[in-house]
Amino acid sequence: MYTLGLDFGTLSGRAVLVDTRDGAEVAESVFDYPHGVMDMQLPSGVKLPPDWALQHPQDYIDVFARTVPAVLRESGAAASDVVGIGIDFTASSPMPTTVDGTPLCFLEEMRDEPHAYIKLWKHHAAQRQADQINETARQMGESWLPRYGGKISSEWFFSKLLQILQERPDIYAQIDRFVEAADWVIWQLTGVETRNTCTAGYKAMVQDGDFPSRDYFRALDPAFEHVVDEKVGREFAELGSKAGELTPQMADLMGLPAGIAIAVANVDAHVTAPAVKATDPGVMVMVMGTSCCHILSSTQLGEVDGMCGVVMGGVIPGLYGYEAGQSAVGDIFAWFVDHSVPPEYHRAAERAGLGLHEYLEREAAKQRVGQHGLLALDWWNGNRSTLVDVDLTGLMLGMNLATRAPDIYRALIEATAYGTREIIDAFDAQGVAVNELVAAGGLPEKNALLCQIFADVTGRPFKLSGSAQAPALGAAMHAAVAAEIYPDIQAAAAKMGKLKAGVVTPISGNQVVYDKLFQEYKTLYDAFGRGANDVMKRLKAIKHEALD
Repeated sequence: MYTLGLDFGTLSGRAVLVDTRDGAEVAESVFDYPHGVMDMQLPSGVKLPPDWALQHPQDYIDVFARTVPAVLRESGAAASDVVGIGIDFTASSPMPTTVDGTPLCFLEEMRDEPHAYIKLWKHHAAQRQADQINETARQMGESWLPRYGGKISSEWFFSKLLQILQERPDIYAQIDRFVEAADWVIWQLTGVETRNTCTAGYKAMVQDGDFPSRDYFRALDPAFEHVVDEKVGREFAELGSKAGELTPQMADLMGLPAGIAIAVANVDAHVTAPAVKATDPGVMVMVMGTSCCHILSSTQLGEVDGMCGVVMGGVIPGLYGYEAGQSAVGDIFAWFVDHSVPPEYHRAAERAGLGLHEYLEREAAKQRVGQHGLLALDWWNGNRSTLVDVDLTGLMLGMNLATRAPDIYRALIEATAYGTREIIDAFDAQGVAVNELVAAGGLPEKNALLCQIFADVTGRPFKLSGSAQAPALGAAMHAAVAAEIYPDIQAAAAKMGKLKAGVVTPISGNQVVYDKLFQEYKTLYDAFGRGANDVMKRLKAIKHEALD
């Protein structure tokens, strides 16, 4: 028997067909979103303001239509042998819909309205609303705020919905349901609306089974008082449970039998933990791709600076699940390669038969630690943890006329490793144990230098995922639980989870130098991130004034 795991990423969706006996990945298919990330304009040409990031929900339906038939063809598996589907998603990526789940952007009269589309996780234009959410919570002494490290991000659910209310109350009035894209695709598969506990807990301020009070929402805006009951709902579905069964319409679209089990939705980073057998307390999973999420389960409840949330059962049932993260990792490397590498390196990479990333990695790996004389702050997309401030920007210190592209490339990798060490140190400082590290995602698969630098900077050995598609594998494992092949996700992880045999171990000599460099990073981190010098924010304000 097989289950399907579908991983909805930032730029594409991927389906993986998995054998439930041992987690073998039988076939996979990727579909790039035709609309991609809309951060400049809508499909109609309507221009978007700075810091917007939208997506089109039709792209998600197309993922089902294109990838599922493809994996069935490639594998030769009988459709009747597929017993369940699980999905994972970026978060928070919510959208406004009508009462039956029709996205507002599907309505003819709404196609030119930016607020009618999905606000992708990295939509940062709701920072003013996030600031208001945080300040109001502090003034009212809201007990839930410390469970989010003391700050809600502009990336989160209610920041984005409050932005709609305050900027376009006419569109807000037409919203019947404001729903995470993860839950929306499950709604399309089953015909039944469900809200998963993971996204609700980490992205929508649900703690101990409920939202903040109506009094709190009214304090934000009188029209927001009944937002939960009018636009969201108070029922949550547990991870690994069955959301419903595949509808005949969607079964026809994918070439599957109707009625198979559909698992409750999950978040991409969180679903990765069981895929790499991280079901015990103290194991931190670093899910490294365009961004980096740090997922940790623990027996204890703590308040860690800048964490994105802690939720009972948010990752593994019966354990507190913590999330922290960096808003950009792979995106930083991609920015540099796409915009800042001189032509001579493109030609050299072509002569070597390598991609530009691979060539720069090879050249950077020839250096000794500290040889380039550079130090960077990894804030190209703001800082998620531990500062929770999207208005921070990137910084590179130490450049001179001899600085070369491989130097910068290596310094950017090192900066992201320093950011991860800062997060680990924050957990340690609060007594929330980080006993073991596991790396998953596309970056560890492709970049051996990055893996070694992360080990050297953190001073910790770590294991690597045995699957290049760990989120999709984790989603397929949850589908196996929903289909009652396994009694719980721990049992599924024992049989279907994968780790590589080797361990990435710190090099002691490198570690000594990186300890010194990390202290310099901390000095810059505090100076530019904790208010001593707000030049980054002033520059951003001047930029926005110039664009108005």
